[in-house]
Amino acid sequence: MPCRIIFIHQNAPGQFKHLLAHCAQSQEFEVVVIGEKRRVLAHFPRAVPGVRFHVYEMTDIPGNQLPPELWTTANAMRRGRAVALCLQSLRSTGFRPDVIYGHPGWGDMLHVRDVFPEARVINYCEFYFNREGQDIGFDPEFQADVTDTYRVRTDNMTQLASLIDADAGISPTVWQRSRYPDLLRRSISVIHDGIDLDAVHPDPAAELVLPQSLLRLDRHTPVITYVARNLEPYRGFHVFMRALPAILKAVPNAHVVMVGGDDVSYSKKPAQGGTYRELMLNEVGARLDLSHVHFLGRVSYAQYLRVLQVSSVHVYLTYPFVLSWSILEAMAMGTVVVASRTAPVQEVIEDGINGHLVDFFSHQDLAETVSSACLAGGSLDLLRQAAQQTVAKRFDLRKSCLSQQLALLHPAFEAAILSSSVAQ
Repeated sequence: MPCRIIFIHQNAPGQFKHLLAHCAQSQEFEVVVIGEKRRVLAHFPRAVPGVRFHVYEMTDIPGNQLPPELWTTANAMRRGRAVALCLQSLRSTGFRPDVIYGHPGWGDMLHVRDVFPEARVINYCEFYFNREGQDIGFDPEFQADVTDTYRVRTDNMTQLASLIDADAGISPTVWQRSRYPDLLRRSISVIHDGIDLDAVHPDPAAELVLPQSLLRLDRHTPVITYVARNLEPYRGFHVFMRALPAILKAVPNAHVVMVGGDDVSYSKKPAQGGTYRELMLNEVGARLDLSHVHFLGRVSYAQYLRVLQVSSVHVYLTYPFVLSWSILEAMAMGTVVVASRTAPVQEVIEDGINGHLVDFFSHQDLAETVSSACLAGGSLDLLRQAAQQTVAKRFDLRKSCLSQQLALLHPAFEAAILSSSVAQ
């Protein structure tokens, strides 16, 4: 009988992308995915072999109808109930999962134990909010007001309830695990989502065709890349933009390629309206040769990989917050990574060994380091190789991360791990 697993994520597949695909392709598993309808359909527009979907519809309560400190919690409770209805529907068909693995951050995991008390419940422990040492209050340019800091405790409420009631948790990095209270930390294992090195690898012949100008970029041109889901302060977009005039003055033949939308994922929207891209172009645009600065917006994963494959220097800046896959994928591509000296990054980058670290707030330091790396040429080959080795040793999906995830999810999955390895 196959192992039965339910993945729960409002934005499925989310961080379960690789694990979910592995389970769906294996006859050893019976897979169910629960998520928010509009988000799930965006990622799974057609039927997926080996996967059953149960989706719910969700509309957030308008912010003006609740005290600010209760808005996140109230909506998380509503989401938790919507997921519970999906689980009850599954139970009524006779389905009994061996394991339920989900993201508790938005309330999805709140009632799983109520519906399936016999299942093994695992939480994906991505981020726990704290008032000190993290994103809140980190950037003096975008300070939170006092009432925002009060939300830290209430924003954790439904996640706490889910974690206390679970069997175990998984955090992708040591630093992210360290953000959780000690009482909960003891049951959380550090296992990264994994980097698929079959797909993420250097290609010396790669070309990137820019859609508007039809300009072709390759490894023979200095290409500086920056990637974020959205162009916003949490990922240091403002610092990067302020560094660009000096970078392009030092390396005038360089092209800057930025991937990311104009919305916000984590930061507040600009107080003066508009987008952060507009805001920063108003500030520094007159000092830039904009024929060498390319905003691609959001792109397909295939095009994103081509961006990294032609990159000479990849810039990754972040508040003390969730570590992005993009920094590891850039390292796996063998590009030179220049990143912020912030706690999540320091877990993977050793300055001068497998990348370069700079002060998050110093656009002068960033400009000097990026320019030097662009002009260094082959002298940084050992650094590039070290970056690739770091990812291969610690974050390889197939050689380490996938089997660790499966082993923690359920002891019964060990047989599936062994059968998969024999088949390969």
